[in-house]
Amino acid sequence: MINNKTFLAIIPARGGSKRLPRKNVLPLAGKPLINWTIEAGLNSKYIDKVLVSSDDDEILVTAEQAGAETIRRPAELAQDTSTSFDAIKHAIDNTEPYDYIVLLQPTSPLRNGQHVDQAIEVLESKAADAVISVTSMDHSPQWANTLPADDSMVGFLREETVNLRSQDLAAHYRLNGAIYICRNDKLLAAGSFFLSKNVYAYKMAEADSVDIDTEMDFRWAEFVLHNIDSVL
Repeated sequence: MINNKTFLAIIPARGGSKRLPRKNVLPLAGKPLINWTIEAGLNSKYIDKVLVSSDDDEILVTAEQAGAETIRRPAELAQDTSTSFDAIKHAIDNTEPYDYIVLLQPTSPLRNGQHVDQAIEVLESKAADAVISVTSMDHSPQWANTLPADDSMVGFLREETVNLRSQDLAAHYRLNGAIYICRNDKLLAAGSFFLSKNVYAYKMAEADSVDIDTEMDFRWAEFVLHNIDSVL
């Protein structure tokens, strides 16, 4: 809670995962992947409740053992075609009301409680309705484009970009998937954290922005956790 505003952290973690099977309970640096995110929520000084939504018995038991509260997600909301919002709305509809919803995806294990608190403080300082975490891009999209069928690079770069040095290009940011915060009523009305107005970014370092989707991502997260001082 901050200034009498309450915060519910929802961690959606379905059992099915095509690209990296059982990823939410795979051991990462000595504990299940989902535990890293549960601990981030529990270690936040502003989060009032950490709720894991899952259709999977092992995930639910693991989450409870880690100190989170849990809610069983119906199978129809845990399909490949189901969205995070489906799980979020189900959780919201089946727990007590909170002023703000904080989505913490379990695939971002290097995001911690301090990051969550800083994002909430951005929300508060901006009097924002929503805050979404981002990280800077290694390569500017100004040096990227699509290619035609013949792979011609005529017009690949805009004329004003051709002779620019990398340090002259404007900084660009991408979503890192770690933290999404939104006023409950605004979230339900929009069906998304991406509101049309009064939404701000919370910037995170690249080293903290690992998003696990593949085994390569998983191994990189493990490397970073074991070598955190050398990658910062």
